[in-house]
Amino acid sequence: MLDIEVKHQLGNFTIDAKFETKDTGLVSLFGQSGSGKSSIMNMIAGLLKPQSGRIEIKGRVLFDSHKKINIKPQDRKIGYVFQESRLFPHYTVKGNLLYGEKKNSSNRNKIYLSKVVKILGIEHLLKQKPWTLSGGERQRVALGRALLSSPEVLLMDEPLASLDETRKFEIIPLIETIRDEFNTPIIYVSHAIKEIIRLADFLVLIDKGSIKAVGTIEEISSRQDLRDLLNYHEMGSIIKGKVIEHDS
Repeated sequence: MLDIEVKHQLGNFTIDAKFETKDTGLVSLFGQSGSGKSSIMNMIAGLLKPQSGRIEIKGRVLFDSHKKINIKPQDRKIGYVFQESRLFPHYTVKGNLLYGEKKNSSNRNKIYLSKVVKILGIEHLLKQKPWTLSGGERQRVALGRALLSSPEVLLMDEPLASLDETRKFEIIPLIETIRDEFNTPIIYVSHAIKEIIRLADFLVLIDKGSIKAVGTIEEISSRQDLRDLLNYHEMGSIIKGKVIEHDS
């Protein structure tokens, strides 16, 4: 799904990242704060132009310094959910959602308002203004707005970082539902290993602007040489299984 090779200098900090991922549900860019995750995400979105390199998503080249290709952010068919919801304060919840829908003029891969509202459980909020909502409710609306642009890829930059534990446990199942129900590839940035264990299908491990490992969560978590970068004491053991029956 992703083919990334970018170089960029930010003051004394150098990003030199190269990686490819498979066509899978949720790809996580994981690393400690200040490792360069958000900068790489902004390069993918077109908000930060790399000094050199190439960015390709699902076979579509968004940036190529050699060929002088640099697709504008609004033309990249990407939805972006930030750490803060960044809702328009003068619009109602429904107005914010419809703003996302307007960004998709084509019926191709169109995601509809009624389905998003139902899955996110925000029917009762449609007439409210953002300032009346809780942090978790605002993030639900931000997710809905991004989805309604019917993006080819959905970027999430630490969308749970500003929420308390209760609100996080409300939003995580919604992200899982988005991943499974809408068939929209997700690139997810976080430095919280518990989120990654639950959500990620594929992991890109970043440290000091460079890529240290790429693979499935099971492959990366089993590598002893990566213990320090993975917050190993928080990770525990990962056993993949499938629920086949519930005993009441």
